[in-house]
Amino acid sequence: VQLQAFGGGLVQAGGYLRLSCAASGSILRVNAMGWYRQAPGKQRELVAVRTTGTMLTDDSTMYADSVKGRFTISRDNAKDTVYLQMNSLKPEDTAVYYCYAGGLTTSWRGFASWGQGTLVTVSS
Repeated sequence: VQLQAFGGGLVQAGGYLRLSCAASGSILRVNAMGWYRQAPGKQRELVAVRTTGTMLTDDSTMYADSVKGRFTISRDNAKDTVYLQMNSLKPEDTAVYYCYAGGLTTSWRGFASWGQGTLVTVSS
């Protein structure tokens, strides 16, 4: 399963960007799609993840405390695509953003895939 991410760039503090990431391949089911980021000299950290619900539960969403209220994750399940709307960007949001997807392939094998990373730079 391959992931292709788009949407990074340079923006001023207070601005916004929208990232998108599409999964392709022999996908039977995507259990979770989300975004991580890695700033220079720091470890990769979770930004937001959206987990697919079941017959009994709705989709669920989790955000890092540092982005709550500013970032919104959404998914188009039919297209196996995840989006990250980033508003009120701060210089500390500068990082390479990686999309992630996990689930099952049509061969009933689990997969965990990462996108290639897209750079987000927020200037002060």
